[in-house]
Amino acid sequence: MNLAIRTLKSAIVGLLVLAVIIFVPAGTLAYWQGWAFLVVFTLSTNLIGVYLALRDPALLERRIKAGPGAENRPVQKGLITLAFAGAIALVIVSVFDYRFGWSYVPAWVSVFGNLLVALGLMIDLVVFRENSYGSSTIEKMEGQTVISTGPYALVRHPMYVGVLILVVGVPLALGSYWGLLFMLLNVPILVLRILDEEKMLRSELGGYTDYTRRVRYRLVPGLW
Repeated sequence: MNLAIRTLKSAIVGLLVLAVIIFVPAGTLAYWQGWAFLVVFTLSTNLIGVYLALRDPALLERRIKAGPGAENRPVQKGLITLAFAGAIALVIVSVFDYRFGWSYVPAWVSVFGNLLVALGLMIDLVVFRENSYGSSTIEKMEGQTVISTGPYALVRHPMYVGVLILVVGVPLALGSYWGLLFMLLNVPILVLRILDEEKMLRSELGGYTDYTRRVRYRLVPGLW
């Protein structure tokens, strides 16, 4: 199937699924936080998709092959399954929080949450511009080289920095503080994913060990 058609199909299906897991738990369409998040997330992800379709279709091809079935390493299959389940649960719990009033989130905090969502995704776009090997799966690709420029000069895994910012922004955008508790699930999953990825890169990607000596921190400069 043509890449453009598959990308469009993936975008439409993703939009419909996201709308369902937002508005069904909300029990109403009169939920401006849900609509605002849906618009910001959809526009940001589609901007990434359009950029890759025009500038790096090979990377777009790799990005749309996501999920447990696309992973080759058993530990990554388990981790990405937990990550997908956690992402869905994060949205649903955040919506329930808003619906039943478990926590009060001012409108400006929801707006700030949407800014974080957009920021996290734009950081990933910057990463994709720098690294054409940014696959959704953990694997060594033919011709892959170590990328040490741009955001990779600051931390080893800048794409995951964007993911963390996104995860913080989602519950706030949806009007929830309780959803932030999912950081307790997402951070360990991300740490384990990074450690296993680095194990593979050290053994299979020439020059990666030297790169880790030059760039000491994985996610947060001065911390880890």
